[in-house]
Amino acid sequence: MDSAAVHRYLAGLQDRIVAALEARDGTPFRRDAWERPEGGGGVSRVVEEGGVFERGGVNLSRVKGAALPPSASASRPQLAGLGYEAMGVSLVLHPRNPYCPTVHMNVRFFTTTGADPVWWFGGGMDLTPYYGFEEDARHFHGTCKAALAPLANEAGTDYYARFKRWCDEYFHLRHRGEPRGIGGIFFDDFSEQGFDFSFRLAKAVGDAFLDAYLPILEKRTALPYGERERRFQAYRRGRYVEFNLVYDRGTLFGLQSGGRTESILVSMPPQAAWRYDWHPEPGSPEECLYRDFLRPRDWA
Repeated sequence: MDSAAVHRYLAGLQDRIVAALEARDGTPFRRDAWERPEGGGGVSRVVEEGGVFERGGVNLSRVKGAALPPSASASRPQLAGLGYEAMGVSLVLHPRNPYCPTVHMNVRFFTTTGADPVWWFGGGMDLTPYYGFEEDARHFHGTCKAALAPLANEAGTDYYARFKRWCDEYFHLRHRGEPRGIGGIFFDDFSEQGFDFSFRLAKAVGDAFLDAYLPILEKRTALPYGERERRFQAYRRGRYVEFNLVYDRGTLFGLQSGGRTESILVSMPPQAAWRYDWHPEPGSPEECLYRDFLRPRDWA
């Protein structure tokens, strides 16, 4: 187990992703380094009111603590109270154009400290469109599946099918009875086949992000839109806020562990709205999103 190697990879991943996004947006991302009193710190890279992104954050963190918070030990209660080190890259991008989907990606590593450490990887990526395009959904999921294929073949396990199902179940607003978006892949508490294999799997996910998302952004950025589309985008962004504040384990871990609030909540959209008992017009593009996209489907 080599946590230093994991951190070097994550720092390089942040740099590569930010460079690609800056080139696409035309706006430099603000660099905000921070330290945490209990141990560790991170670097937040943020853009607001850019050429493409209304808000975007690509965060790198490496923190240490005396006791795992409940969100990290929920599935491993025997580890509650142990010291830990946690690191990861987490990003959320909110484009201005409603035809461009919001996207989330995360790659993270946890290890307990002290004698006989227990470690695991987690992460994934998921897409949240406001207006659905089948070719975009198929491209995103197809890229995820292709990224995992070499490791699936090596281990004899269909990781894409397993992680897609996990993503569909995780990014689900139970109080609404609806998914957050069209999913993608999600995994957590992963330590199969040893450290080297698990690390390669996590890297495969992180390395696939730009290929999964940028082609979609390229297609949709120039599409014309009006106030109707912006209102619907704000309404659906409200669902994003609900999920992040109620269910998201990364948000809960950050808040419970005394993380930097500004970096944690940079994932929130700059504008969101809630309407009472609103329903889309029958036959409208907005209804199409609910009917054809906001349900589990075999996109790949």
